[in-house]
Amino acid sequence: MVTTYYGMFSQTYISLAPSLTNSAGTLLEKGNASIEIGRQWDVFSLGVDVGKTSLAKSNGKDTTAYIELRPNLNVFQQGKFTNTFTAGIGYVFNSKLDLMTELTSGIEYAFNSRIHFNVFFGQYFYSGRTDASDVTFFGASAMFYFLPSRHHSLFKQPAASKQ
Repeated sequence: MVTTYYGMFSQTYISLAPSLTNSAGTLLEKGNASIEIGRQWDVFSLGVDVGKTSLAKSNGKDTTAYIELRPNLNVFQQGKFTNTFTAGIGYVFNSKLDLMTELTSGIEYAFNSRIHFNVFFGQYFYSGRTDASDVTFFGASAMFYFLPSRHHSLFKQPAASKQ
């Protein structure tokens, strides 16, 4: 679905993003996975991300499932490559450290107008009533646009289309 507001191009996307943290533990304990559904307007996008902070099996209540609001800005574009910045805020279910915030930077590659790949790194911050922690991570994502994308940077505006 494409919508135009005040000359801005808008489109819907879905993204799958596995990543690894630098925390102690097994590979499954370090593993993260998420799926994001969102909307992009020119260089800004806003998505809702659901995922797990660890892929290891839990012996009790699952304290790894989360939901997050993820605004993203495409800062700079050169050819098929784009530098991205994301600052997110979310909630970790059943966890004592239930508030999650995120700062992430990435390099996105436009494979074609509908499929993009991103290599990203960043940091999650978790906080609760009496404790807090943080962890860094590295990952890769694949994004699918339901309609062909039209990306451009903040500094170079596209030429106006003729009617």
